Amino acid sequence: MSTAVAPRQMNPLLAAYLRNLSAHPLRTKAITTALLQFFQEILASHLAGAPPPRVSKDAPFLLHVLARAQVSSKAFKMAAYGFLVSAPVSHTLINALQRVFAGKSGLAARVGMLLASQLVVAPIQIFSYLTCMAVINGAKSVDEVAKTVKAGFGKVLRITWMTAPAYTVFAQQFLPAEMWVPFFNFMQFLTGTYFNTKIKKMRLEAEAKEKKAKEPKKD
Repeated sequence: MSTAVAPRQMNPLLAAYLRNLSAHPLRTKAITTALLQFFQEILASHLAGAPPPRVSKDAPFLLHVLARAQVSSKAFKMAAYGFLVSAPVSHTLINALQRVFAGKSGLAARVGMLLASQLVVAPIQIFSYLTCMAVINGAKSVDEVAKTVKAGFGKVLRITWMTAPAYTVFAQQFLPAEMWVPFFNFMQFLTGTYFNTKIKKMRLEAEAKEKKAKEPKKD
């Protein structure tokens, strides 16, 4: 006599998220990306040991609490970037990619989709990311934005080519299609936090060296 195994019940929050993702894909992705970008900036600031945002002594108590928690204006700008730029761009590109490979299966289709993702989708996403980061970080001219994109494009693309294929293949092999978006969001949050932390640490070290160089030398 065989015993039927009951299917594993999905977490109700995850199930609700997937329902919203199916019913309102762009809106759900935009809200998710905005929240992840917001918390990524805050977490990276804590991990890098960045000084909290400066607020005046007369500022309301809430502003002091937010400053201690590393909730800066940049965190809100990153959330806006996630909602208005990152999510819509990614949604449009991935939908186009899925339409091209719709109905195709097998190893050749998977490899083709992976190559198209890395050679077409990733460069466009990186260009939009670096452009927005330049503006968020204070670039005031097209030349300043172009310098930021030129300086970072190759490095970010190489890193993307090193990491993204690994978790893309993992998702293709071990996850159902409806779980790909949450999984990719999680992996991008981890890698984004790591590189954001690294950049902040480098910036703090550079500022410390510059400050030390300006100090008068003692005889």
